[in-house]
Amino acid sequence: MSAKQTNQKTNRIAPYIELRARTPYSLLEGALKIDELAVRMRELRMPAVGLTDTNNMCAALEFSEKMCASGIQPIMGCTLMVDLEQSGQSHQQMGGLIHTCGGDGNIVLLAQNEQGYINLMKLSSSAFLDAEATELPHIKFSQLVEHNDGLIALTGGPDGFINRLILAGALEQAEQKLQDLANIFDRRLYVELQRHDLDVEKRVEPDLLAMAYKMELPIVASNEPYFLDPDMHKAHDALLAISEGSYILEPDRRHVTKHHYLKMPEQMVELFSDLPEAIANTIEIAQRCAYRSPKRDPILPGFGDGSESEDDILAKQARQGLKHRLSTIEPAASEEDYFNRLEFELGVISQMGFPGYFLIVADFIKWAKSQKIPVGPGRGSGAGSVVAWALTITDLDPLRYGLLFERFLNPERISMPDFDIDFCQERRGEVIQYVQEKYGAEQVAHIITFGTLQARAVVRDVGRVLQMSLPQVDKLAKLVPSNPANPVSLAEAIKIEPSLQKERDNEPAVAELLNIALQLEGLYRNASTHAAGVVIGDRPLSELVALYRDPRSEIPATQFSMKWVEKAGLVKFDFLGLKTLTVIDRALGFLRQQGKEIDLDSLDVKDEKAYAILAKGLSQGVFQLESAGMRDVLCQIKPDSIEELTAIISLYRPGPMRNIPDYIERKHGRKEISYPHPSLEGILKETYGIIIYQEQVMQIAQVLSGYSLGEADVLRRAMGQERQRGNGQTKGSLC
Repeated sequence: MSAKQTNQKTNRIAPYIELRARTPYSLLEGALKIDELAVRMRELRMPAVGLTDTNNMCAALEFSEKMCASGIQPIMGCTLMVDLEQSGQSHQQMGGLIHTCGGDGNIVLLAQNEQGYINLMKLSSSAFLDAEATELPHIKFSQLVEHNDGLIALTGGPDGFINRLILAGALEQAEQKLQDLANIFDRRLYVELQRHDLDVEKRVEPDLLAMAYKMELPIVASNEPYFLDPDMHKAHDALLAISEGSYILEPDRRHVTKHHYLKMPEQMVELFSDLPEAIANTIEIAQRCAYRSPKRDPILPGFGDGSESEDDILAKQARQGLKHRLSTIEPAASEEDYFNRLEFELGVISQMGFPGYFLIVADFIKWAKSQKIPVGPGRGSGAGSVVAWALTITDLDPLRYGLLFERFLNPERISMPDFDIDFCQERRGEVIQYVQEKYGAEQVAHIITFGTLQARAVVRDVGRVLQMSLPQVDKLAKLVPSNPANPVSLAEAIKIEPSLQKERDNEPAVAELLNIALQLEGLYRNASTHAAGVVIGDRPLSELVALYRDPRSEIPATQFSMKWVEKAGLVKFDFLGLKTLTVIDRALGFLRQQGKEIDLDSLDVKDEKAYAILAKGLSQGVFQLESAGMRDVLCQIKPDSIEELTAIISLYRPGPMRNIPDYIERKHGRKEISYPHPSLEGILKETYGIIIYQEQVMQIAQVLSGYSLGEADVLRRAMGQERQRGNGQTKGSLC
């Protein structure tokens, strides 16, 4: 009988709460996918579930949101490795675990309230930030004294330091440490019991019970599931082998049992029928934990000394900046048009509450330019802002190039502004250091990102741990189609590739590999930091999110990825290191040594000699124009304006590329230029009647349907998302 059928039959809330779920954020260890876990919790009629990933809280907000959406109470927790700070003799008694584990054993902490959640974040952050480079993440026992408020503690099961002390024969130390925990977590400590048919569990249970009864401490049953169903045990075993770089058949490596799956409540009740209070206490703990990971509105540090509002500071800087800009160029419109656009944008920025964002970005860009650090001229939708141009955030005149502010910031589509900012690759770190010094090192961090076991990679990883021959595994991996624009899942690859089906059907070893790989695909493989994203808070970030240390970076990273860090209220700023800017800067330096000074901002974009060179395909080393395919397109189109170069770059991507032949024929007069409607000629004349830019889509909606530009922007986004779902095109591409 299935879990769903059992609980439909009883039609009541489960008598047991699972407190120890491990998600894929326990890298190469946990395999409980959050979406699948939420579905199973509803089937089991469990009203709550605990999150206890190893050392990290990366899943906290995602877990919280998805469980709540399914009507399940999320319990925020973490499994932390602990260094008992004992003598060398004690560590030897425990088998030298301080060396191999980064601690003497673990403890499980669950947040009862907001203070508990804050303490949990601080402890998890400390596990990564304070550990030496050669150590695995862990906290010190003394930190539990300082950061225990609002936390419930479980002794940690077989991997807990109490259990390990008992196994090592150090019963007095185990009892003393348990008493220490009882003193720290007054009425908030539970002695944890697990029954996975392991010898280490059976050996310590009598001593744990004796200590608990002697000290009058409550006991609690837990299951610690690593995967959803029993039939995933073999795949999970392969996952652990991948984690350790070992093979499945190696005996001396970490294993979990086939019982470490998400059991039905009735199974747990039966398993602990001799200790009903251990089951009842799972309900009690769930009732005591009443806090979820919070979503927040955007949080930014204040700008200025407080004597003026940020609105006033922004307006003053923008008006002065626009006057200076207009004094140095030949305007594309009247001065009144520029200032009308500026005042409109200032009103929207003020209405949406984002003046501080513009001021912060303008500040570090101005500092970078003052230090002769090359900064990109601006790209993406931010180039459509006159305010950004006036503040020198961008160097493109939006009116000259017909760029729309509503594509960047729109009251009808509430979202944070997001400038794509490029810095010289070699000096990007200086700009981040400036931001740290200005706002405080504890308030600045990178953003974590996670690599996944994708189709080809998971085939190779599983093949290795199964000890299959390298040529055979390589052959299988290459049978999985590679399409970066629209990645193919392993299941899809098997469905569409006859050779892969043949290999599976004819060889049991291949069938086993693919079966395991299908179960592991999509799990997280490693953590690193986002190439450009940096967040700046108004307080120490460990009070808002837990932090992680990438060994390759001196700056901490948030444990939440891009999507979830923004939902947690932190605002992303882009600091992308661009090699092209470094190359250009070096070239200008070499020219300067020869007495030739070149100002990039004043270069003539109508230089015929430059276009003649590009028309011959001589564009190697030119950003976005250097590939063989692009050079061939340049030879065919023979561009003669900056507008045509812009069109070529926009067309040369998956999907829109199909319009390139038509564009070439129309440009050279070999095909008649036509428009979808006569009223659109003014919008599409520059691109020979072909819709290329998102701004054109917005203007078309305005002309044909009477949309405001704000409404048109909502339509533009919907079209981009629909096309992305439909055929995997680059996000936002509308051609």
